[in-house]
Amino acid sequence: MVTSSWAAAHAQTPVPRRRGAVLERAILDAALEQLSTVGWSGLTMEGVAAGAQTGKAAVYRRWPSKEDLVADALRSGLPEFGSAPDLGSVRDDLLHLCLQARDGMFSRSGLALRSVIHECDTLQAERFHAVIFEGVVEPTLKMLREVIERGIERGEVRPDAANSYVFDAIPAMMMYRSKMCGSEWTDVDLTEMIDQLMVPLLRRSGP
Repeated sequence: MVTSSWAAAHAQTPVPRRRGAVLERAILDAALEQLSTVGWSGLTMEGVAAGAQTGKAAVYRRWPSKEDLVADALRSGLPEFGSAPDLGSVRDDLLHLCLQARDGMFSRSGLALRSVIHECDTLQAERFHAVIFEGVVEPTLKMLREVIERGIERGEVRPDAANSYVFDAIPAMMMYRSKMCGSEWTDVDLTEMIDQLMVPLLRRSGP
């Protein structure tokens, strides 16, 4: 009985009033949570307000539309990209990058981003193009370029491999398998992709 009384009192305890950056962070976190669980189609401004434990008016004052809110939520939740790995071989460096990318795809922000990419129509997706390209695509391609160019310097990789088609191969394969085949990209899957696709693609011919 005591426990039930405590739970009832606790449930009625009002959430402390939050303002400014603290409230905005709560709203953005709630938007990311909705994107990662119910997706773009299921996200509502009312649901975000409930998740942030605030009023709907507080959300609309800051973000007049669902698209505006999601763009800022994605921008705030994207991971920080570090420097490209240097593990001694292009094969190990690429595998390390792929493992990082896979883990990012299944993080909360990664699931949120995938819901936008997979569910939005063409016009809606345009709204998020800059966020996705500047926050994910460019940093990823930059690290791939560094790894492959370092492999060329070491003599592991053919000199003409530093081109946009090669740089696109890993992201394109991971996105295709994830979207079209539902692949979760296990460690074994990633290792096979590097060993059976990327290493032969990059390898120097001849002595």
